[in-house]
Amino acid sequence: MQRRRFVLGSLSTPLLRGAASLAGLAALSRSAQAQFKVDVSGIGATQIPVGIGAFRDPNHCPQPIADIVRADLTRSGLFAVNHLGGQTLTEQGPPNYAAWRSQNLEAVAGGSVAQVAGGRWQLQFRLWDAVKQADLGGLALTVMPGDLRLAAHKISDYIYQKLTGLRGVFATRIAYITKAGPHSFSLNIADSDGANPQFALRSREPLLSPVWSPNGQELAYVSFETGKPVVFLQNVRSGARRMVANFKGSNSAPAFSPDGGTLAVVLTLTGRSQIYLMPSKGGTPRQLMRSYSIDTEPTFSPDGQSLYFVSDRDGGPQVYKVGLSGGSVQRVTYSGGYNVSPTISPDGKTLAYISQKGNSFQLWSINLETNATQLLDDGSDCGHPSFAPNGQIVLYSAGGRGGEVLKTVSIDGRVRSTLSQAGVQVREPSWGPWTPDR
Repeated sequence: MQRRRFVLGSLSTPLLRGAASLAGLAALSRSAQAQFKVDVSGIGATQIPVGIGAFRDPNHCPQPIADIVRADLTRSGLFAVNHLGGQTLTEQGPPNYAAWRSQNLEAVAGGSVAQVAGGRWQLQFRLWDAVKQADLGGLALTVMPGDLRLAAHKISDYIYQKLTGLRGVFATRIAYITKAGPHSFSLNIADSDGANPQFALRSREPLLSPVWSPNGQELAYVSFETGKPVVFLQNVRSGARRMVANFKGSNSAPAFSPDGGTLAVVLTLTGRSQIYLMPSKGGTPRQLMRSYSIDTEPTFSPDGQSLYFVSDRDGGPQVYKVGLSGGSVQRVTYSGGYNVSPTISPDGKTLAYISQKGNSFQLWSINLETNATQLLDDGSDCGHPSFAPNGQIVLYSAGGRGGEVLKTVSIDGRVRSTLSQAGVQVREPSWGPWTPDR
């Protein structure tokens, strides 16, 4: 993995300058060429045994709805999924509680999928509590063929929330950068399981640091297409894009405030990487604090009152916190001499970061209330962690066999999955928010 140093001011080096030119703005609807291969390892501390029957499918749906639901639940690590021996079970049931309990199942879901007028597909499903012998409700969704996978993920989210009490994230999206060659970079958007990847942008020059706006309508990222790092905003749906930070020197590491109105960026206006705040629509940047150190990789706290960032003010790079209304800078990480890439859980209680241990760059988390640290991945080359909207999973990049891959790990470190694409380097992931349409 070509590790992006925390000293982002150095990114304007000559190796990344040159004849920058876009290969063309790709329509988001254009599918990326390669699908992810997903491998899951580990199990959660406790698992809910749930049966997912074969959905009745008289019209041969082009997407394996029940299989997608089973894969989602399995990947979370919270469920022991039973196929019910391949038995078809529709939303009509009838529920066979005695048989299900004899198989130690705590919940069972069944459904159907059928083609209806206008080329659309209707999905219906129902969930039963096998212990309480209770109907837990279900969904009826009518969608176009292109939204069948999304509908399956919504069924997974329904089951997840009913059985865990937490909102599911299967219907959300992820963004990431791929590198297929020395002059072949792309910004991609895919389902949370890596399926249905689509190009948002392709470029001959490097792309870095994608981050979702809080409403999920835009992505901010760094592009070198002008010969130096410049921050762009791109509308996810239309593909329309514009520069928002193109100041003297390097413009990098964008981060949205929780309300989406402010963008934190790292600029080198004074020669050193410093953190500035500016309107997310563009405007005059305001330097957050002045220091003689290198300050970079800002990320807002969920309440929008403070900013976490990386600085070398005490020697090696460490994670710090500063209030946006003033006050002293507080150091957050102490273990190890190189801690970078902070990301905060949505509840503000946990910070995930990358820590160098020997020659390895590992994924760690720290409980911000107790300062207890936890190793999440002891792999040799982890990078760029990003929390799922429900805070239960961390998405990150890692060195894999023959290249870079994306990985997820449950917040307790027990369950990992690997999302890999053959022939490309996959890096710098960002997990998107919940949105009204997903």
